[in-house]
Amino acid sequence: MSTPASTTSQRRPQRLPGRPDMFTSYAENMRMLNTTPKRRSVAALVVVAVAVTFVVDDPTLQIFALGLAASIGAIGLNLVTGYCGQVSLGHAFFLAIGAYTAAALSGDPDGRTIGFGITNILIWLPAAGIVAGIAGILVAPLATRLRGLYLAIVTLGLVFLGEHIFNEWDELTGGPQVGREAAVPELFGFSFDENGDILTGDQKIYLLMLVLLVIFAVAARNLTRSKIGRAFHAIRDRDLAASIMGVQLAKYKTIAFAVSSFYAGCAGALLYIVTGFFDPTAFNLLLSVQYIAMILIGGVATISGSILGAMFITLLPPVTRELAQFLPLLTTDPSASINIFIVEGVLYGALIIGFLLFEPRGLFGIWLRIRNYWKAWPFTY
Repeated sequence: MSTPASTTSQRRPQRLPGRPDMFTSYAENMRMLNTTPKRRSVAALVVVAVAVTFVVDDPTLQIFALGLAASIGAIGLNLVTGYCGQVSLGHAFFLAIGAYTAAALSGDPDGRTIGFGITNILIWLPAAGIVAGIAGILVAPLATRLRGLYLAIVTLGLVFLGEHIFNEWDELTGGPQVGREAAVPELFGFSFDENGDILTGDQKIYLLMLVLLVIFAVAARNLTRSKIGRAFHAIRDRDLAASIMGVQLAKYKTIAFAVSSFYAGCAGALLYIVTGFFDPTAFNLLLSVQYIAMILIGGVATISGSILGAMFITLLPPVTRELAQFLPLLTTDPSASINIFIVEGVLYGALIIGFLLFEPRGLFGIWLRIRNYWKAWPFTY
């Protein structure tokens, strides 16, 4: 039996002549890249990101690779805090779990720290995310009973608990004074951190981070467009109303914490393969504040904003440390009363306050205003 022409036209929505941005169906409106400018701009961004590999020196590529890895963790925090409205200050705890899980799996079995010699990234990277995700599920019951400031304080306690555990567990972490080597980035015998005939180790690490960020960002964007994402929005806007409409608060809050922790664990595993070494002192309260700054400065409840904020915060320390050469009062000596590290902490707080007061939508909001200005030009009023 043939399908009526009217039914076929309903299944295949058509754009209206002269109105390319006018959608005629809900599915078309919800597509990830639903306009030609979006598709072209994303393609251009990918091309530029790949081209950076060959036009930037290796030390700068290391910073960019750190920013790409941090973006994965920022996306995870934005899922639970920005999209679901559950304020979490314990992101550093889940980053640490992922980092040490990956390092233990890929570490030398005969070394001074725990190691199993599994260097395949397809094994230790998902494992790092899964272990951190399980930790998030264990924390999630608190999220179903607490919210707002109370939830933030409880998750903040995870950071101090983690600091104590990792400082004392020398067999796993190597101790606060020594530390341990990061995970080994290998895939079926191909090493990403070694120089090759065509690409250097830093170039390969950067491209690896870029590919992984695209995968994690697309997955998160699809999640936010799904039924789960709509439940997150309902809980964030008004959890009582969401419960009345049939949204299971405990279920979706647990999913939010599990997915966020999974992203944090994967980010923690990836962050330190750039430098190759880390110690327990890295996972402190300042690291959690940095990730809060990433999503507030980049843009709350936006995947693109998470990436913008992570790159901004990652590039901030190199810039401020360059200023130390021109300002005699600033020094890189941590024991000095006024040093560059104190200035960085002050900058994080000042930037968070500044964006909350003057641009609550963050860098992504600034981009939206620029885009809308030129989209409506010359009728900019």
